[in-house]
Amino acid sequence: MNPSKKPIFLTQFLIEEQRSAGKLQPNLRLLLEVVARACKRISIAVGKGALGGVLGDAGTGNIQGEAQKKLDVISNEILLEANEWGGHLAGLASEEMDHPHAIPDQYPKGGYLLLFDPLDGSSNIDVNVSVGTIFSVLRVPEGVTQASEADFLQPGVKQVAAGYCVYGPSTTMVLTLGKGVHQFTLDRELGSFVLTQRDMMIPEDTQEFSINMSNQRFWEEPVKRYIDECVAGKSGPRGKDFNMRWVASMVADVHRIITRGGIFMYPIDSKTKAQGGKLRLLYEANPMSMIIEQAGGAATTGRERIMDLQPSKLHQRVPVIMGSKNEVELATQYHG
Repeated sequence: MNPSKKPIFLTQFLIEEQRSAGKLQPNLRLLLEVVARACKRISIAVGKGALGGVLGDAGTGNIQGEAQKKLDVISNEILLEANEWGGHLAGLASEEMDHPHAIPDQYPKGGYLLLFDPLDGSSNIDVNVSVGTIFSVLRVPEGVTQASEADFLQPGVKQVAAGYCVYGPSTTMVLTLGKGVHQFTLDRELGSFVLTQRDMMIPEDTQEFSINMSNQRFWEEPVKRYIDECVAGKSGPRGKDFNMRWVASMVADVHRIITRGGIFMYPIDSKTKAQGGKLRLLYEANPMSMIIEQAGGAATTGRERIMDLQPSKLHQRVPVIMGSKNEVELATQYHG
């Protein structure tokens, strides 16, 4: 952001989008502002760390059978409380809850559905590594006021907005409304998100890959081939050296790729085959795919475009390969 220019705050940006040929519905603007306020509260909780008494396990598990961190539960509650009373939603769904969260009867219902991973990468909290929130917005099907589970089962192409926040050295929000990807940085003194980059674009080529190499023995042959060629470097068939980066927090790994290029892979393997993959389609893969594609990248399962998948259940898992377009296309081609 040029310091000589007046800052453009998130609210101003959204209002301008709303005015611009009616691209953004007023209720969607208000919903995104509520989500941003909730993310600010989560950022504060994350930032306190051990001082806030929020580190460690909550002593509970989520629908996936994973141990929940205290901050998982707190972040989930913050997002629910912030969004249930505004009148913009017909229902919410979270990676941390077995079933959708109904809007309480005393509040008006709206035309959107909100899905979120309240704290992605939470296994990294206790070691002070970047974590984040991922969210996706869908339209509620015609005539529905109180959403059921089936109403959330929409392919990624139906998303009207998607975004994520990274709680790192600075708190950043990356957002798409279906036309470009924009980055906002939280000004902690003002308590507001400020536009710091318009129209982010992922380079089509890269020399950086992101994968958990410890799973190598479980991979399918196309993934082994792709990674072996990257590791072979200049002397191999790719004719160039690659670096590997792996944070083990999807939101941090994907943010790096959106910022400077790369390929992120969490492929299906013999360890995750029975459950369909590792990452969740509705809370992680779809919103991140929308953002990646809007920034000029590509996102597939290795065999098909992620956003074309028809979800069959709320917590469905899928393989994920996303990032710089030419690399994703090559890895997908190897799956033949």
